[in-house]
Amino acid sequence: MTYCVGLLLEQGLVFASDTRTNAGVDQVAISPKMHVFEVENERVIVLLTAGNLAITQSVVNHLRAAIENSKADSKHLHNVTSLFEAVGLVGAELRAVFERDGEHFKNHDIDFNASILVGGQIKGEIPRLFNVYAAGNFIETCIETPYFQIGEIKYGKPIIDRVIKHNTEIMDAVKCLLISFDSTIRSNVTVATPIDLLIYRTDTFHDDCHQRITENDPYYVKVRQGWSQGLKEVFSALPSPDWC
Repeated sequence: MTYCVGLLLEQGLVFASDTRTNAGVDQVAISPKMHVFEVENERVIVLLTAGNLAITQSVVNHLRAAIENSKADSKHLHNVTSLFEAVGLVGAELRAVFERDGEHFKNHDIDFNASILVGGQIKGEIPRLFNVYAAGNFIETCIETPYFQIGEIKYGKPIIDRVIKHNTEIMDAVKCLLISFDSTIRSNVTVATPIDLLIYRTDTFHDDCHQRITENDPYYVKVRQGWSQGLKEVFSALPSPDWC
């Protein structure tokens, strides 16, 4: 399983993904699920992937190949003029993989399971964030709900729902995401560190901060321990019921 989160804030975007891949109890490995397409001073596009790794790797590899083998009139992630166009290319690649491999998946009783978050900014428009489904269709986030989660979402969702607003300060959002990941990791063995974290500040058109956070990262340890201790203290301070 996977856990990925994208946030769209007034100050910019924050992306985070775990790196565990799991094809059985004896087939656990690390594989990046964050993919960055950048033309410095012109665009930053980030993809977070969840689901069948063969599907999502195929999509990302085809998107990169389209850039490397581009012709004068071909569209790819380095020359589209909007995030909407970029997301359309991602959706089209998902549909192409299904057209090629979908029947084979069915013959082996394997679900065609993939979802991709696509966010970033292209010069000439504001930052945007989309969620692309396995069918290649997609939705865009909004001010009222400024985030998307994919993968194993249920354990980390409560803290995001309580804290994250469109105007949340970007480093507070980072702190919230790390707590969200810690909650997920504690409750689901298929999600694990390292965590890939990327901060993009509006109109910089550059990957401002890209971190790989390990289990023993000093700040992550401090946040994890502080949150756990704080929860215990708040719980102890709550009054007991007086029903009987």
